[in-house]
Amino acid sequence: MTTLESVWLAVLGLLLAGYFVLGGYDYGVQMLHHRLGREESGRRAAISAMGPFFLGNEVWLVAFTGVLFGAFPHLEGSLLSGLYPLIVAILVGLVVGNTAVQLRGRARGERSRRVWDMLTVVGGGLPALCWGLVLGLLLHGVPRRADGTFHVGPAEVFAPFTLLCGVGAALLFAAHGAAFLALRSEGGLAERARAAALRLLGAFAVAGLLAVLLSVAGAGASVTNPVAAAAVTAVLALALAAAWRSLAAGRAGRAFAATCLAAALPVLLVGAGHYPYLLASSAGHGLTVSRSAADGATLKLLLAFGVVLIPLILLYQAWSWWMFRGRTGRRHPAYF
Repeated sequence: MTTLESVWLAVLGLLLAGYFVLGGYDYGVQMLHHRLGREESGRRAAISAMGPFFLGNEVWLVAFTGVLFGAFPHLEGSLLSGLYPLIVAILVGLVVGNTAVQLRGRARGERSRRVWDMLTVVGGGLPALCWGLVLGLLLHGVPRRADGTFHVGPAEVFAPFTLLCGVGAALLFAAHGAAFLALRSEGGLAERARAAALRLLGAFAVAGLLAVLLSVAGAGASVTNPVAAAAVTAVLALALAAAWRSLAAGRAGRAFAATCLAAALPVLLVGAGHYPYLLASSAGHGLTVSRSAADGATLKLLLAFGVVLIPLILLYQAWSWWMFRGRTGRRHPAYF
């Protein structure tokens, strides 16, 4: 593998992990806002907590897609066609969630608000679940044929390990969103978010343990590098423990930092666990990094854009967090 391929592989992982961190708490807030808010003012406060960052977080997904298409076209062609139903479900969830979050504040009656609230929850829960299913399929290995194509059906999607990964991702993103609300909100909403995060972290730990047991039994993840996968899993467990301890001590900032790490680690788990394969196959026809990457001239051309655009994305994200720091209601108006 060349140096350029290594650079773009790291960039691809960074962008997806960044999206899981930033888009992950969006999913979590959407899933939890109705239950934690209880009354309309609390629900508005929950939505407002993520308001300044909501659409900006999608930039990471757009950038990830651009790198996937440009730097790894052979992976894109195989991955998106094989996982087409799940990719479509993720996009539908994003559209529904973005629409519902922005329009619920314009609802004139209680009934219409309930409809938008339900769609907001669906818009957070559906992508979170489907991302987990995608990760589960990638960890297990897809039935890739010799010609590079594959198709996942109900048997693969609804396998116990894959379902556990889907449910686990939804629980992790929900816990991440609750930690975010504990950091960004005030009063009863913050306290309810802290309590919910503790419960959700416990539920995710149970789902993760079951997934590990299935893998040990030979019915779960089938990784190329078990030592690397075990090391990442151990770091994930430490991040969960740190988040739990910080939440129990009332340190919302440290808890959110720990859930940020936990949300990013599944990407590293897939990458490190299967390296040098970007797409592991249960049928023995895996796709390596070198075979999935574009040619050297294309990678060099893309590098000129990456050197400019990726730092700009990082600077924008840091600037937005600095400008809208603090808890909702103290310094900033309501959003949406």
